[in-house]
Amino acid sequence: MKTHILTLTLSFIFCLTARAELKWEQTAVELHPARGDKQAIGHFKYQNTGKTPVHFKSVHASCGCTAAQSQKDQVGPGEKGEVTATFNIGDRTGTQVKTVTVETDEAANQKTVLTLTAVIPQELEISPTFVFWKQGEKPDPKTITVHAGKDFSVKNIKVTSSSPDFQTKVQETGEGQFKVDVQPNETSRLLASTLTIQSENSPKTFYATARITTAPTAPDAPAIQKAPVAPAIQRAPGAPAAPTAPARPPAPTGQTH
Repeated sequence: MKTHILTLTLSFIFCLTARAELKWEQTAVELHPARGDKQAIGHFKYQNTGKTPVHFKSVHASCGCTAAQSQKDQVGPGEKGEVTATFNIGDRTGTQVKTVTVETDEAANQKTVLTLTAVIPQELEISPTFVFWKQGEKPDPKTITVHAGKDFSVKNIKVTSSSPDFQTKVQETGEGQFKVDVQPNETSRLLASTLTIQSENSPKTFYATARITTAPTAPDAPAIQKAPVAPAIQRAPGAPAAPTAPARPPAPTGQTH
């Protein structure tokens, strides 16, 4: 009996130690591509610390702008490898977060999510990106501030309105800083325009929006409640009218006692 128990115990321990297991050096990578870079590539390294091979079932990225692939389809015990994630920057700026889901035949951890964060330098910073007027409001100009991002040199910018109903005027307020005045021709009707903002020495395009919105209507005044009027007393046909109280005689005047 003891021999059977010992055999089962050893078999259980062997199964635990013999299983496949990938150990990742890191499952999250943050990259800072330089100005002009077209791609940001993240490397996620791993090692099979188990006793049996690990097979990759699938490796897929969260969006079409990112490609992911495994260095190997099968990783033997003790072997190392990596999954690469290639993010195509295009005209994207700011912080971009992409994920890659890796599925293997590991019993304990079949799916692993890898995160690639790319902090892309932003050439122009715009605030606000939306200006609006209420319908019927005085058409005074409103200001959008534009300034060059870190490590960027911008001498001039060009602002174009998609609608002739809005006029724009650019004024330089400092080195790499600009003020854009946006003014509608009228506010009597609903209008909208996309403002295209470009630096003269860069092909990248930035956008802001100008709009005439519906003015909120004032709530209706509550109706004045009138005091209820007592209904007139109705009498049956042919019934005599109710008697009326006799008039009080006037007080005597000019009498002496």
